[in-house]
Amino acid sequence: MNTSAFSPDTALAPGNISLIGVPTDIGAGMLGARMGPEALRVAGLAQALTQLGLDVKDCGNLHGPANPWLQAVNGFRHLPQVVQWNQLLHEALYCELQARRLPIMLGGDHCLAIGSISAVARHCRDQGKKLRVLWFDAHADFNTATLTPSGNIHGMPVACLCGHGPQELIQIGGHVPALQPKQIRQIGIRSVDAGEKRLVHDMGIEVFDMRYIDEMGMRHAMELALALVDANTHLHVSLDVDFLDPAIAPGVGTTVRGGPTYREAQLCMEMIADTGRLASLDVVELNPALDVGNQTAELAVDLIESLFGKSTLMRSSAAKR
Repeated sequence: MNTSAFSPDTALAPGNISLIGVPTDIGAGMLGARMGPEALRVAGLAQALTQLGLDVKDCGNLHGPANPWLQAVNGFRHLPQVVQWNQLLHEALYCELQARRLPIMLGGDHCLAIGSISAVARHCRDQGKKLRVLWFDAHADFNTATLTPSGNIHGMPVACLCGHGPQELIQIGGHVPALQPKQIRQIGIRSVDAGEKRLVHDMGIEVFDMRYIDEMGMRHAMELALALVDANTHLHVSLDVDFLDPAIAPGVGTTVRGGPTYREAQLCMEMIADTGRLASLDVVELNPALDVGNQTAELAVDLIESLFGKSTLMRSSAAKR
């Protein structure tokens, strides 16, 4: 097995991958993301990772409450059900980290990052590791009950992880806040509500929006996003498929034009692989009901392969600089 491009922190066993399906759209404003895990499986995710020499264990799907499709209550839609799903995910993902495996959470909508990242943060506290979260998304996901126009909690996970949200969600993982703003980098942002924009700015989150990427280039943005990642860093990637331009990734419920191209997205994944520090991954918001021939799921699998070291040619260390 070639682990040169994949050698995460020493608390994990290089090459051991666990897939965790979380089939719910409980936090979204449109039905369909619950089918995301199966679409990724149909697109051959496990087989693709196995062909890279990785030991892949599919843990199957978690089982939580159905989506009742109700209106918001006190600024939140489906809060009790969102809490249940995230608690289940937190425990499942933390268990895989304890077993020294690299978990890939197959969503499901992006509210699930509350459960996955709180588990990763808990693991980092246990191991004395630094945490860096790369948040690839068209949206900042820093809404609150007073700011949200919809009450959909998939627009709130970063706020909740940073301690701004209902007590039931912010305390998952046993530490409030689960995440410090300085630990997260947001990449590809291009749709942010006005009040949300002020809060993101006030919190000091480092954001590489599409204007920045257009002006400075994706390579420069990623170099800054990965700055100071070292051997003591647990690198977590939270990949919302709407990060991509809808021209190449139509299978999402919240498309925003003007996203990264295929090559820009591949560059992001390849630069992460070059660090050798990837230690956990979310893949969320894939909605097969809106896809065309499963092409968005296949693209997601393609990008995940690049995260784990697949490249066109072997490149020397000098060539990577």
